[in-house]
Amino acid sequence: MSEVERAIAAIRAGEVVVIPTDTVYGLACAPHLEESVRALSTLKSRSPDQPIAIVASSVDSLVECVPELPQRAIALARRLLPGPYTLVLPNPARRFPWLCGAGAETIGVRVPEIAGPARQVLEGVGLVAATSANLHGGLDPRSVADVPDELREAVAVIVDGGLLPGTPSTVLDLTGPEPRVLREGAVPAAEALSRAQ
Repeated sequence: MSEVERAIAAIRAGEVVVIPTDTVYGLACAPHLEESVRALSTLKSRSPDQPIAIVASSVDSLVECVPELPQRAIALARRLLPGPYTLVLPNPARRFPWLCGAGAETIGVRVPEIAGPARQVLEGVGLVAATSANLHGGLDPRSVADVPDELREAVAVIVDGGLLPGTPSTVLDLTGPEPRVLREGAVPAAEALSRAQ
């Protein structure tokens, strides 16, 4: 069984894995399994009140898992994704509340622009819940070697995608009348805002 096949099987079984994205290495698990998401937060020494994004293989698979997304949010997602963005969108049905942190009325989503083993894993499972593969507040990992030892030892599988850019996604809040940058990352704030208009 290949590394990719093992990662897909582990995610489906509710385990936490390390996968590459288009920005940094991430800890990933099945988003619909609350206990897996809680285990991911515990592993990272992160409060369950902090939100974790859904990372999807395509905007279509994202819309399938959160079908109540407003049309404006879907249109903006199609304009910006795939790409190095995390979009905070309305979550009218309060789906995946264990991913939403303190408020289930919004949800963070990503569709990274990826190829190789990372794409194969995402296409194999459709969606993951993912956050950077570091301990809370630590450096964002560009390589498998940058992932802290305690995380590498605790996860079920590590998928090596080589050296990544190392700058996390730019986080855009699209829930209000105007887009807001919550975190400047791989895309400069001004460029992100102009693309989201």
